[in-house]
Amino acid sequence: MIQLPCPWCGSRNVSEFRHVGEAVARPDPASASPEQWRGYLYLRRNTRGSTEETWYHSAGCRRYFRLVRDTVSNQTQPPGARRHD
Repeated sequence: MIQLPCPWCGSRNVSEFRHVGEAVARPDPASASPEQWRGYLYLRRNTRGSTEETWYHSAGCRRYFRLVRDTVSNQTQPPGARRHD
């Protein structure tokens, strides 16, 4: 069973969460080109190894949060933790 650490509720089963996706910076709406928006909306690195992701605790506190998850082992770390790229 995979456990995710919610910053507000503690460790919970992954079935309580919804994966939002890889955490990416949003472009400035006033100056972003169509290519920048396309990249923001559709393109992801989909790396093997550590990646920073956004999750939504849908069956708990209903808050969004980020964490660093290893996509091979599913081990998690707090956001901002050292990534192994």
